[in-house]
Amino acid sequence: MSTFAVGDEDFLLDGRPVRLLSGALHYFRVHEEQWGHRLEMLRAMGLTCVETYVPWNLYEPEPGRYGDVAALGRFLDAVAAAGMWAIVRPGPYICAEWENGGLPHWLTGPLGRRVRSADAEYLGHVERWFRTLLPQVVERQIGRGGPVIMVQVENEYGSYGSDQGYLRRVAELLLDCGVEVPLFTSDGPEDHMLTGGSVPGVLATANFGSGAREAFAVLRRHQPKGPLMCMEFWCGWFDHWGKEHSVRDAEDAAAALREILECGASVNVYMAHGGTNFAGWAGANRDGGMHEGELRPTVTSYDYDAPIDEAGLPTEKFWRFREVLAAYAEGPLPEVPEPPRRIAGPVAADLAEWAPLAEVLEVLGDEESVTPMPPTFEELGVDRGLVRYRLEVPGPRQPYPLVVTGLRDRAVVYVDGVRAGVLTTEEEALPEPVAGPAVVELWVESLGRVNYGPRQAEPKGITGGVRHERQYVHGVRTQGLRLDAFEAAAVAKVPFRPTAAEEVRAPGLYRAVVEVAGPGDAALSLPGGVRGFVWVNGFCLGRYWGVGPQESLFVPGPVLREGANEVWVLELEGGAAESVRLV
Repeated sequence: MSTFAVGDEDFLLDGRPVRLLSGALHYFRVHEEQWGHRLEMLRAMGLTCVETYVPWNLYEPEPGRYGDVAALGRFLDAVAAAGMWAIVRPGPYICAEWENGGLPHWLTGPLGRRVRSADAEYLGHVERWFRTLLPQVVERQIGRGGPVIMVQVENEYGSYGSDQGYLRRVAELLLDCGVEVPLFTSDGPEDHMLTGGSVPGVLATANFGSGAREAFAVLRRHQPKGPLMCMEFWCGWFDHWGKEHSVRDAEDAAAALREILECGASVNVYMAHGGTNFAGWAGANRDGGMHEGELRPTVTSYDYDAPIDEAGLPTEKFWRFREVLAAYAEGPLPEVPEPPRRIAGPVAADLAEWAPLAEVLEVLGDEESVTPMPPTFEELGVDRGLVRYRLEVPGPRQPYPLVVTGLRDRAVVYVDGVRAGVLTTEEEALPEPVAGPAVVELWVESLGRVNYGPRQAEPKGITGGVRHERQYVHGVRTQGLRLDAFEAAAVAKVPFRPTAAEEVRAPGLYRAVVEVAGPGDAALSLPGGVRGFVWVNGFCLGRYWGVGPQESLFVPGPVLREGANEVWVLELEGGAAESVRLV
């Protein structure tokens, strides 16, 4: 068995100095059948190690009810089979542009900003989760013949808080659960971040995209000894809906990587391969610090302008990084593997069947609740999806403005069955006044919970109330529609009917069957689609939205099958596409 340790100047593998050449690859953003190919691509680029986060909310949808936690173990086994080491970042908070930074909605809902602190109730949940998850890591540590060489304590805590007791408790809990490999923290190379996020006796690392010499100089002021490492070398960036696509020049990124290595440091390329935010798991950011600010939801693609693109193909950045990393390799680099199979040619199919949104809610939705004031998504137990709020404006009364306070994130509003507008946090009043009596329906969708900064843990849905003039409208009937409810057996009960011309632009669930000559990777587009979600053979590809910059959704080849493939399109705003296309 081998040993891995932190020395005074270097990382030590069996007592010998070693430099870590790592790349970030989040296994939960890549279809499991494609893990092997992506790891081969990292090896071919010149990397010997892979880093991954673990999203708590993906695996514990309700307290004490767990999903496929063993997926992490299977990924670490794939890493070992590829002949690579592994760095694991289990959180409990991960950021990662992931929904709620990886924290479960049922946790942040009642606890709010008590999370990520030494709050006893919060730490009790963390301990239960770690004792469930960490056996996947512990039994695969390098000292036991596995690939795991380091484990992170929390994540970029210095960008959030200063509760040193909390950080020490997380570190102690990792050790108590059996972690024997070195622990580390990672923070931005600024004094307040390194002060707030470091743990005495635990290796501190830095996250940045350029200026390695200056960044490491700051790190050295806080940590005079120990190996230098850039734990997140930001070689690209992520995109927000409705904003410009982020791109970083390949030569510029390669020069920044070269500077890190010339400093004698280790590196983790973030991201080496980004993958996809399948199933609506993309997070969001919010401008304005503690103030409300504009919500900036992250797109479905997590391509990140990485050297290995969303489909697993090498980019210009890949070849430039390969040139830099080759100088630090022991022998020639592996050959670049063949690209994954792609579908033979473009195919299309009409969205031939349809069911209105209200009927979909009737079949797939939660039980309706009645409350005086509108409950939040967290109070309803809804993580990803939408909620219909239904209320009655009493009458007779004059037309007055209808205002929704504390709305997060987006509501399509109907008055007496007629669409009356779209409201957001910033646009909280309908354009036309409403007279009573009237029935008002608000279909509210969460566009992703904030994953970074002081606005994390904010609730979703209607967090204030609905007012007619200055008067609150009480008595709200509420029903949630979760993305997880869209399973084949349940969708089979939806009363689909042929799509008529007058219905083709209405919100609802559309169904198509696409014939594929041979399965393979594809890009799915919905010309004319406004906003919603897409499933292929029951696998949720994620959100689409006509505001861009993302114009198509990545379809992993293992999701498709030869012959007929069933596609569901949940269009939420109307203006639905007439056809679905695979290219």
